[in-house]
Amino acid sequence: MKERNAIELYDTTLRDGTQGEKINLSVQDKLLIAEKLDEFGADYIEGGWPSSNPKDEEFFRKALGLRLSNAKICAFGSTARKPDNIANDPNLAGLLASETPVITIFGKTWKAHSAVSLGLCDEENAELIYRSVEHLKKEGREVLFDAEHFFDGYKDNPAFAIKMLLSAEEAGADRLVLCDTNGGTLPNEIYEIVKDVASSTTVPLGIHSHNDGDLAVANALSALRAGAMHVQGTINGIGERCGNANLISIIPNVVLKMNGRFRHKLQLNQLTPLSKFVYEILNMPPDNRAPFVGRSAFAHKGGIHVSAVMKESSLYEHIDPKSVGNRQRVLVSELSGQSNIRYKANELGINLPADNAALFKTLVQRIKTLEHEGFQFDVAEASFELLLRHQLGQFKPFFTVLESKLHIESGKNRESVDQAVLKIEVCDEIELTAADGDGPVNALDKALRKSLRGFYPEIRSMRLVDYKVRVLEEKKGTSAKVRVLIESSDGQNSWSTVGVSPNIIDASLQALSDSINYYLFTYRTEKANRLSTAQSAS
Repeated sequence: MKERNAIELYDTTLRDGTQGEKINLSVQDKLLIAEKLDEFGADYIEGGWPSSNPKDEEFFRKALGLRLSNAKICAFGSTARKPDNIANDPNLAGLLASETPVITIFGKTWKAHSAVSLGLCDEENAELIYRSVEHLKKEGREVLFDAEHFFDGYKDNPAFAIKMLLSAEEAGADRLVLCDTNGGTLPNEIYEIVKDVASSTTVPLGIHSHNDGDLAVANALSALRAGAMHVQGTINGIGERCGNANLISIIPNVVLKMNGRFRHKLQLNQLTPLSKFVYEILNMPPDNRAPFVGRSAFAHKGGIHVSAVMKESSLYEHIDPKSVGNRQRVLVSELSGQSNIRYKANELGINLPADNAALFKTLVQRIKTLEHEGFQFDVAEASFELLLRHQLGQFKPFFTVLESKLHIESGKNRESVDQAVLKIEVCDEIELTAADGDGPVNALDKALRKSLRGFYPEIRSMRLVDYKVRVLEEKKGTSAKVRVLIESSDGQNSWSTVGVSPNIIDASLQALSDSINYYLFTYRTEKANRLSTAQSAS
């Protein structure tokens, strides 16, 4: 992209994004996201459709109190329903009542929609667009015209589609936004059509693309290449059906790949935190495989890849992860080589001997053997760290489970009873403990904690936050191995551990034991380091 006018960033997460399945935002949620988008550097924040529901009307009332530094709040709606009743149209009245400085209205630019949906002839539809835009402009608002179904309409009847655009332009529209509403247009088509429209209009053009063909980002970038200077989308690509163009992918591509610039200086290194913030507000898990910001976006697993990345990261990374607020990760698995282990050890602050080839060979072979048995260390890094430190003689388990028994009783006329009994050795002492639970794994967890609290009271602050079971060797049916993954947290940090066995209880006990051992090791190591630092300071 050659040097050109700055691109405007228009976010519709709060409106078009909320039309996605299972997406719901409260008024407070929308206000928090609006503030974050403004801080990031967005130019326009589309807050909703004020005439459609009370929630959006409340949002616009409260948004008047936001102290925004960069963005303008925008209300969204349609043209009037009839060209002869503009002044009394309830939709336009609702848009004006929102008191936003910017209003976006959509109108029909596909002849079939105009004729079938509205029952209007060409001239009536053009007049409807003209008079709707004119009415809002007379009220002193900045007006953006969203040309609904524009690309389908252009391919069907280019003369009609462009005539509707010119009607909005003549009425004073500040932007003409070309919408791929059905999301089925190809990037080369977008480019050619935008180029043609740019030769017919004088008002700056925008692009609004949907992702039904998995091309929304590519289509947005093609439109910008063809001369559009205004791009619309949502954070994380949320939206109706397959979603909207993902601004999280558009932004770094424009800045880092196309030599483009946005009107406001964006906080590009806050891109990953922004993506995670919106996911958190939506109460949705982040997409680990998302380009640029996903946890796996710069994760390397193959030994050859890791060896190369350690020498020069650009050999297997298309950008510097830090530029978008992400980080490089190296995974440990059956595909690992010595490079993976060295990288992970350095990341964990573990010093490895540089000249001990036998040790590395043993470590690599041990990991490959365990992964072949079903362990998965790239998602259970706490278990990997314990394994590594144990091989280096830096870690010894804080306890040993000698025996475990489970009693499960259920029947038609009796309550379900799950009880675990554990025999544990701690510091040469034998502890026998029983506990009831909601299910056998919960009973096991309670019994393990109960037996250890007297020795290690600090474990009271840790808890299990996620538990997953995966059946391995499915063809073996009920005799197949299972892999249990556990995520634990102390409120500040979280860690994951793994266990594998044909017995789900045994696999769970392995993962639970690793989780507690890991917490005790890190807690006591940090405590010792703090004490040493304090003594040195005194």
